[in-house]
Amino acid sequence: MSQSQIAIEQRTCRPLTTLSEDEQMFRASVREFADGELRPRVDEMEEHAKLDPTLIKQCFDLGLMGIETPEEYGGAGATFFTAILAVEELSRVDASVGVLVDVQNTLVNNALVRWGTEEQKQKYLPQLATQKVGAYALSEAGSGSDAFAMQTRAVEDGDHFVINGRKLWITNGNEADIFIVFANANPEAGYRGITAFVVEKSTAGFSVGKKENKLGIRASSTVELILEDCRVSKEDVIGEIGKGYKVSIETLNEGRIGIGAQMIGIASGALDAALSYTTEREQFGKSINQFQGVQFQLAEMATELEAARLLVYNAARMKDAGQNFVKEAAMAKLFSSRAAERISSKAIELFGGYGFVKDYPVEKFWRDSKIGAIYEGTSNMQLQTIAKLMIGK
Repeated sequence: MSQSQIAIEQRTCRPLTTLSEDEQMFRASVREFADGELRPRVDEMEEHAKLDPTLIKQCFDLGLMGIETPEEYGGAGATFFTAILAVEELSRVDASVGVLVDVQNTLVNNALVRWGTEEQKQKYLPQLATQKVGAYALSEAGSGSDAFAMQTRAVEDGDHFVINGRKLWITNGNEADIFIVFANANPEAGYRGITAFVVEKSTAGFSVGKKENKLGIRASSTVELILEDCRVSKEDVIGEIGKGYKVSIETLNEGRIGIGAQMIGIASGALDAALSYTTEREQFGKSINQFQGVQFQLAEMATELEAARLLVYNAARMKDAGQNFVKEAAMAKLFSSRAAERISSKAIELFGGYGFVKDYPVEKFWRDSKIGAIYEGTSNMQLQTIAKLMIGK
């Protein structure tokens, strides 16, 4: 029996939300870190719209920045599902740190592990696993859902490419030292000219521009990148010249499961807060969770969260088992982002007036949830993907 068959059989023999002993231990360790080290810093990071550098270092020290990276390159050599658990647990406390770890693992590291040359892996993966943050630069002002309409150009010049253009909405941009940058090296070929490059922050002609002032995930930096005659060696092409479209599509398919994990983390944090508050809050002489109307709302929130978690876990298990998971990843992201927004919104209502002020946590969960319907593929794009795969076109 192949490893994929074994994984599939194991997955079908127990509920998707039932974790192995190793997975339980890992989840517990991340939760302990999130509650003990992350939670006390959330308000300050939110206020200053900046991640605490000490916290980032701790993420490296705990091995959270190279979860799937093979051990020979300094990583933990764990499964994709393990990375999903980390993103979920961190996002239960703060989605900004959740997306820091998510982008590092599911996009940047993943692109290098799958598409990088051996030299690139040896050069970059150990740094990304132990000390340097990565970022993934695909979007531009005029190419969001239509990602392949990008205007950033890469012109061949001897042993180098000269890249000119601007990237927008780049997560981790302020913290990152290593960037996966997409540019078109042959515009006449359309999307088949798109090529992926590794670009270091210190490269001449590369700079970080404006940092966006956002509704949610405020501590996570979202920035513009500026490339002006940025010279990148041909040795830093990821995959083949003109194959960047394939790198981006296949990487983002996995990234969507990571965003799904972020969303169920947000929803879980909001539900936990609502359960705690409705136990403590008294009206008419008893806790408000003793009223049937409140109980029904909590039950609906819990049911929706569990459904979202099953979708996310299923997609992650399928990926690890070597199955085609594209449709399931789109479903997981679509449903979990909607669930996170609804659950966090209902939590605000259960808090009453307190839910509307920043002294209590639930308004932040709602603000953080909104991005789930937008980045790494909008909800409409997920619907399009699901429909096409259903009807076979």
